[in-house]
Amino acid sequence: MSTIIFLCLLVLVWQVFYWIGVDVFMLLKPYAVPSPLGVWERFIELCSNGTLWEAIGHSLLRGMAGYAIAIVIGVVLGLLINHFRYLQKNLKPFILGVQTLPSVCWVPFSILWFGLSTQAILFVVVMGSAFSIAISVDNAIKNVPPIYIKAALTMGAKKQQLYWHVILPASLPELLSGLKQGWSFAWRALMSGEVMTTSIGLGQTLIMGRDLADINQVTLVMLVIILVGILIDKCIFSVIEKRLLTKRGLWETRQL
Repeated sequence: MSTIIFLCLLVLVWQVFYWIGVDVFMLLKPYAVPSPLGVWERFIELCSNGTLWEAIGHSLLRGMAGYAIAIVIGVVLGLLINHFRYLQKNLKPFILGVQTLPSVCWVPFSILWFGLSTQAILFVVVMGSAFSIAISVDNAIKNVPPIYIKAALTMGAKKQQLYWHVILPASLPELLSGLKQGWSFAWRALMSGEVMTTSIGLGQTLIMGRDLADINQVTLVMLVIILVGILIDKCIFSVIEKRLLTKRGLWETRQL
């Protein structure tokens, strides 16, 4: 309830700011400043003709597909880096450097290699999140308490058993945090890919608003992007995290 009240207050302050700046003192141009009422009108219009729902659906499908590919590549790469010292010493610094690149840097490559297609967007998503996941996997395994591994080896555990029954369970909380971060990178990279292509999606809907000089549509799409990201986190990652920590008796401690 407190969250709803807080959001309502934010909208009220936003509307008052628009009213004072545009209607009263005329310091701001109405086409350059969004208003809550204008955003709501664009929301009703885009929902009634199905444009917004279609854009959300296409973006979610691309985001999930690219993220799934990034998980596979990132996990394999992270395990290889962790297992081989040569890769740890030589490849990880390179991955750390590449991971700092903004996702938009991959757009020219994706367009040249795949054209203005869905494959180009998926490439940007994968490149934007796979390296982050790889680093998270490596760090999660490294942060497993050594006493766990020593105890398992003392009890005669083999390497395969060590990974499946000791290292993987012990690294799951930190690994989940890395996957959550990877999703945020993937979702952000998806928008970078969509604004540069002609495929239907939230990114292209945002660019359409820019081309039409419709600041309310631009703001609406930005709010939808934020909302979808929050819902994915709350409905998927937070639920998994709560179940994992509750099973280990750590959820109550996390809430303190």
